Amino acid sequence: MVFDSTRFDLRPYVGFDMARYVRRTYCSWEAFGWRSLLVQRFEHVPVADDMELPGAADLHMVLPVGGRAVMESRSGGRAVRSAWTPGRVQLGIPDRTVLRRYRGDGVMRSVQVHVPRDTVDSVAARLGGGPVDFEAMAASLAAGDPLIEETVRALGTPGGDDGGELYAESAAAFLTTHLLTRHARGRKRRTDPRPATREDARVGAAVAMMHDRLADPLTLAELAGEAHMSVYHFVRVFKAATGATPYRFLTRLRVEEAQRLLRGTDLAIAQIASRVGFAGPGALSAAFLRQTGVRPSAYRNS
Repeated sequence: MVFDSTRFDLRPYVGFDMARYVRRTYCSWEAFGWRSLLVQRFEHVPVADDMELPGAADLHMVLPVGGRAVMESRSGGRAVRSAWTPGRVQLGIPDRTVLRRYRGDGVMRSVQVHVPRDTVDSVAARLGGGPVDFEAMAASLAAGDPLIEETVRALGTPGGDDGGELYAESAAAFLTTHLLTRHARGRKRRTDPRPATREDARVGAAVAMMHDRLADPLTLAELAGEAHMSVYHFVRVFKAATGATPYRFLTRLRVEEAQRLLRGTDLAIAQIASRVGFAGPGALSAAFLRQTGVRPSAYRNS
């Protein structure tokens, strides 16, 4: 876990007995040499009684991708219970040590992303507002965010082309911008109609528009206009920041929302298709099958 890095706050991990609790199966630092973003995959022991997680300054997201458990966490006060549930991102509070215990139902796996604190501070300063309320951010994110979940999952499933340091830096900036604009209560929202000073903030504005108008037939021109870019420049910048074209990214968001509605409501598939922006149940079914490997009806019944 400890690397020779000037950007990540890894000193608190010195002396942490990682092998006692997890086995690392992937590390972007070792695989691709990324220095602006640290992505790791872990297999966790199914039982832990006294795991003390170090309090590092970096932004740390954990996406469970396998196993289920009830976690009991304590950080200076009373114990708090939470569920380890695949697909739901958890955010650690920077600089806060946590004592954790749990009992899992079998093999537990996760994708974990660390964003350097200097990236967080830089993006926060450009967005304006006061100090970041990380507790509010963590609580808001715990309610669910399909975009963050899908992005973390994608970062933890590398392909043959690592995208280089530019990809890592863009991904770190995008994740931070989204968390600050969507999950940090009390921060000022940008109302100035002028273009944002950084391309990652412009991409964040377009992604927010996708979320707000998920059911609408959005066009590239509308998204590019929200980002204050030409269509050509917007497509290039968006893909560099997210790893996907705007169309594929929006489709992914729509399918994620359809998954949530299939799990949590009794709405007919045709109604869900309309709510998430597909022309009909056939279009939803085709996109759903491409993304998940199953059709909506099979997903609901599984």
